Amino acid sequence: MRFGIILLVIVFAAFGALFGALNSDSVVYDFYFFAPHLPKGAALLLALVAGWLVGGLLVYASLVAPLRRRVRAQTRELKRLKHERAPAEEHASTDAVQLTPPRDA
Repeated sequence: MRFGIILLVIVFAAFGALFGALNSDSVVYDFYFFAPHLPKGAALLLALVAGWLVGGLLVYASLVAPLRRRVRAQTRELKRLKHERAPAEEHASTDAVQLTPPRDA
């Protein structure tokens, strides 16, 4: 398993190096305040990483954060219910008859 992952990383690194070497032409991006000169491969890599980060932040903000808040609220509610129910169960267990399940079940 580990050998397969290492081999996969080496293959993708080789493809990345080849892609960068084939796209070494410089491109100018004008952002009004500054205009960086980047190779095409680096510009594509930066766009890929920026898209990955923005997409991840959007998913976190729209899905993960609300679900984490919901889980925390439900955990607090469960603890509160267990705390309220614990004294009632202590008194009920001494008065209740213990039933045994049937043997064939």
